Amino acid sequence: MPPTPADHTEWQAWFDGSALPNPGRIGLGALLRGPGGQQFEYSGMAADGGCNNEAELLALGKALEMARDAGACHLVVRGDSDFAVRHLRGEAHTSVAHLQALILQVQPLLAAFTSVRLEWIPRHRNPDADRLSRAALGLPDKPAGSPGVLKKKRRR
Repeated sequence: MPPTPADHTEWQAWFDGSALPNPGRIGLGALLRGPGGQQFEYSGMAADGGCNNEAELLALGKALEMARDAGACHLVVRGDSDFAVRHLRGEAHTSVAHLQALILQVQPLLAAFTSVRLEWIPRHRNPDADRLSRAALGLPDKPAGSPGVLKKKRRR
């Protein structure tokens, strides 16, 4: 959908899904912030296991459900899953049947909003949703570090 200018009614959502191992158990994380300062968090496990792409699509669906249930009309959704964002924008297609089914489940949730914008963000800019998805699996927070910095090996 085309970008809409931010206004006082725009809600913000972040999502992340984790599969441990990949494929394995699925943890979902979603964070929703309303224009009036409201904040809602979700951390939970999916009923079934699966791969990382399934986890990301399920987490996106949960974020959209939360926003719908909170009464959001204008929404910006951010996640670090290139797969989920590109497929729900219609920029990519998969031939994997169970991923197609999940995409078809999420599409009507997107259509429920007056305006919705899906944005890909780098993983280091999605720490809250990541923390929530990891917590669902009983994993600790990832240690804070400098994103994008590679350690050089010392020559001896």
